[in-house]
Amino acid sequence: MDYGKPTLADALAAQYVAGTLRGAARRRFETLLPSHPALQNAVREWQDRLMPLTGALQPETPSPAVWHAIEGRLWPAPTVLPWWQRLGLWRALSGVAMVAVVGMAVLVNQPSPPQAPVVVVLQSTGTALPDGTGAPGSVVASFSADGRALVAVPLTKVALQTDRVLQLWWAQVEGPPRSLGLIKADGTTVLPPGSLPGGLRGSGIDHMAVSVEPPGGSPTGLPTGPVVFYGKLQL
Repeated sequence: MDYGKPTLADALAAQYVAGTLRGAARRRFETLLPSHPALQNAVREWQDRLMPLTGALQPETPSPAVWHAIEGRLWPAPTVLPWWQRLGLWRALSGVAMVAVVGMAVLVNQPSPPQAPVVVVLQSTGTALPDGTGAPGSVVASFSADGRALVAVPLTKVALQTDRVLQLWWAQVEGPPRSLGLIKADGTTVLPPGSLPGGLRGSGIDHMAVSVEPPGGSPTGLPTGPVVFYGKLQL
């Protein structure tokens, strides 16, 4: 396999950084990474693209109850029990109850493990731009796992006229498209949190698209210019 090919290196790096490359494939990639400059460059580029996504999320600090529960299980304080609590039955029952309470406190209060972002690749539709040229490359949209944060970046600069902008849309299987906002033609755009109501699963999102619009975006709430990029969401 020729890992020097830009398309292969870019695809593997995208999966590696997004966290979807797992198991033996991920270990093999990490083994190859130190000796393949093309893979190293691709990984750095994807990290630069997706890094704003992590900055858009607010850090979650575990509550004090979590740490108290952990300390209580690891370093329990010695106690002197009254005679009625030394009976085998009561000791067994109280031990079971304590384990249940501590276990429930940890499960309820501990933060969920981090999840990899969901990446949607919007490919060029081949539709000509207003100046007659085609839109090259593709656009990558990266959602946080809960859908609250979104980063979009064209992999190749889109040459637009000065009186045109790119607008990102999403839609369900049926129904009109809805705007996610304007995106840059030559850089990374961090869209406002909550742009996708209900998150990835709650919104029922099926596909995404990018259209060319006048400054400020579509005046009608629907795409008015050519749709130059399109991609399906796969969860």
